[in-house]
Order: sequence, then C-alpha cells, then structure tokens
Amino acid sequence: MKIVNENEFENEVKEGYTLVDFFANWCGPCKMLGPVLEELSEERKDVKFIKVDCDESDGLAMKFGVMTIPALFLLKNGEVVAKTGGYQPKNGIEKFINDNMK
Repeated sequence: MKIVNENEFENEVKEGYTLVDFFANWCGPCKMLGPVLEELSEERKDVKFIKVDCDESDGLAMKFGVMTIPALFLLKNGEVVAKTGGYQPKNGIEKFINDNMK
C-alpha cells in the first residue's frame, strides 16, 4: 500500500474506487489495521488502497474532517461515498467496501 502526501492525493484518487486509510505511526489501532488492509489490497483489484499519514498531511486530514484514527474513506472518482472509523476485522472492511460500491 502506498503512503501518499497532499501533493499526490488528488491524482491517486481521481479514477475509480479508492479506500483511503488516515493513520498515524503512533496509533495502536492503526498498526493493527495495517496488515488487514495490506492483505485486502492484494486480493481486491477493483479498489485502490492508499494511506495518508495524518501527522505529515494534516491539511488532508482537516479537509476530510478526520477527528479519530484510523479513519477509512471510500472514494469514487475523487468523491467520498462512505466513511468508517476504528479498527475492524477483514470481513468488516470487506462488507463496508461491498455495501458502498454502486
């Protein structure tokens, strides 16, 4: 999974579905979620997975109204279609993606 900064973000999310993981290196639940998202990113070719470090890209975190981390946003062609937060098991994230892809 690629970590993107504010300069790269728009280009990364402009086409198709993208799951954005807002995280921080010091966040325990974020560390637990990382391997789950990595596994999903290898299995799902219909969704791009990217990560945004809230400490390094705080402007993006503010733009998206991220108040708690981890925060997951599903975007379609750059527009937010759904969001969820906190650690979730793999099947919970799969359900989140599947329920919100139209």
